[in-house]
Amino acid sequence: MRGIGKRFAGVTALRDVSMFARGGEVLALMGENGAGKSTLMKILGGVQPPDTGEIRIEGAPVVIDGVRSAKRLGIALIHQELMLASNLDIAANIFLGTEGTSMMLAPLPRAAMNKRASALLARVGLDLPPTKSVGDLTVGQMQMVEIARALSSDARILIMDEPTASLSANESEKLFDVIRKLRADGVCIIYISHRMEEVQLLADRVTVLRDGRFAGNLDRAEATSDKIVALMVGRELSGAYFPEKKDRTAGDVVLEVKDVLVPGAPAGVSFVARRGEILGFAGLVGAGRTELVTTIFGVTPARSGTMVLDGVPFAPRNPRDAIQRGVYLAPEDRKHHGLVLPMSITENTTLPGLGAYSRWGRLDGAAERRTAEAEVARLGTRTPSVRQKVVTLSGGNQQKVVLGKWLAMNPRVLILDEPTRGIDVGARAEIYRHIAKLAADGIAVVVVSSDMEEVIGLCDRVLVMRERRMTGLLTGGEISQARIGALMTGAVRAEAAA
Repeated sequence: MRGIGKRFAGVTALRDVSMFARGGEVLALMGENGAGKSTLMKILGGVQPPDTGEIRIEGAPVVIDGVRSAKRLGIALIHQELMLASNLDIAANIFLGTEGTSMMLAPLPRAAMNKRASALLARVGLDLPPTKSVGDLTVGQMQMVEIARALSSDARILIMDEPTASLSANESEKLFDVIRKLRADGVCIIYISHRMEEVQLLADRVTVLRDGRFAGNLDRAEATSDKIVALMVGRELSGAYFPEKKDRTAGDVVLEVKDVLVPGAPAGVSFVARRGEILGFAGLVGAGRTELVTTIFGVTPARSGTMVLDGVPFAPRNPRDAIQRGVYLAPEDRKHHGLVLPMSITENTTLPGLGAYSRWGRLDGAAERRTAEAEVARLGTRTPSVRQKVVTLSGGNQQKVVLGKWLAMNPRVLILDEPTRGIDVGARAEIYRHIAKLAADGIAVVVVSSDMEEVIGLCDRVLVMRERRMTGLLTGGEISQARIGALMTGAVRAEAAA
C-alpha cells in the first residue's frame, strides 16, 4: 500500500500511509486508538475506498472497489465484532453469499458444502460437524468459523482485527496455533492488536501508525515493548504504568453482597466492596463474573441472597433502580449495551442523568455540552467535536464515552466490566489513573477483567471465580499470576484461598 490517504467529514484518518506485507509472515499492525489501523485495513479489505494512493499485489497495481473485489484478489478481513448469522449452521455461514447456485429457488448443494466445510474446519482445528448451529458455539469457536470462511475463498492475505478480544486463554492458544499453521502455508497475516504479549509472541514484524501516519517498522528482534510504545505515542511513557496502591486506603463497606445466587450458578457469592478500594474480579470466560455484576446492576434478578448498600437494603428491580441509588455499570459489550451508536457523544454522556439537565421540561443543551466536553478532555477522547456521532468513533474512543457518562455522575459503586478491552497502551495508563483517582475520592470501584496484568497491577483485592462460583479472595502479596491462575482453573480448593 503506497501513499494511502482517507478523510471523513473533514477529519483526516490517514495521511500518505505506506506499508508492505510478505507471504508467510505475521505482520502486527499497532497504534493508539484513532491512529488509522482499522481504516487502513478496511481499505485493503474493500470496505472503504481510499481517497489517494495505490495498492499493489505481487507487484501489480490493483483496484479494490468492494468486498467482492477484495475476495477475488485473495484478501479477507475478519472484523473485531464477529459477523456470523447465529440462526444458520456452520456450513451455511462459511459459504454465505457464495453458495454457487445459478437459480435463486434452486436447492443449495448441501452435501458438497458440508464436505468442503468439514475440510476447512479440520484446517483450523475445529472438531465440530458443519451442521451445528452457530448460535450454539462459543466465541472462540465462532472465531475459527470466521477464519474457515476466509479460507473458503482461498485467501492469501488474512486481516485479523483484535481477534482475541473476547477469547479465553485456551481459545487464544488454539487461535495462535492456527495462525502459525497458516503462516507455514504461506498465508500473509496482518494482525491488529493492543496486546503487547501477543504481538511479541506471534509477529515477525511490527508496523506502527500514529495520528493517521506511518510511524515506523520494527523487526521481531528489535520489537521490544518500549520501542513499540515509543513509536505509538511519539515518546517514552513516563511514570508507572499502574498507579501506586499504597496511595489508597480502604474505608467503610459500601456494598455488601450476601449469598447472591444468579441463574445457572451452583452456589451463592458473598463479598464486600469498600470505599477507596479497587476490587477485582478474575476468572476465565464463562466463569460467571458478568452475570454476577449485571445482577447487582438490576439487569437480571437474583434467585436468592441479599444486598446492602450503605447500610440500607438494596434490591434493584431494574438498572434504573441501581442508577438512582448510585450503582453504575460500564458493560463488557459497549456497542450493544453501553452506547446508543447513532447518538452524539453529548447525548450518550448525559443520557443516564437527563433529569439534571432539564429545566421546565426542556433540556439545557449548553450544560450537556459542557459536561461532555469535560469528560472528553478528562479521558483524552479523540474526536473533532462532542457533536460527533458515537458510531463514527474507534472502538477505544467509544469505550471512553462509556466511561465518561458514568464519571459525569456521582457514583457510590462503579462497576467496570473489561474497562480497557480494545484500548491502546497509552490510553490504558490514563484510564488506570482515572480509576485510581475515583477510588482515592472514596468511590468503591469494582473491576471485572480477563487481563491478568491489569488485575494484578490495579486491584487491591481480587475475587476469583470459576464455573459461576467463588473460588478465592486474594489480598496484598497473595495477588499473583500463579495464585490467580490456580484458582481460575481449579488447581486449588476455595477453602485454601479463603
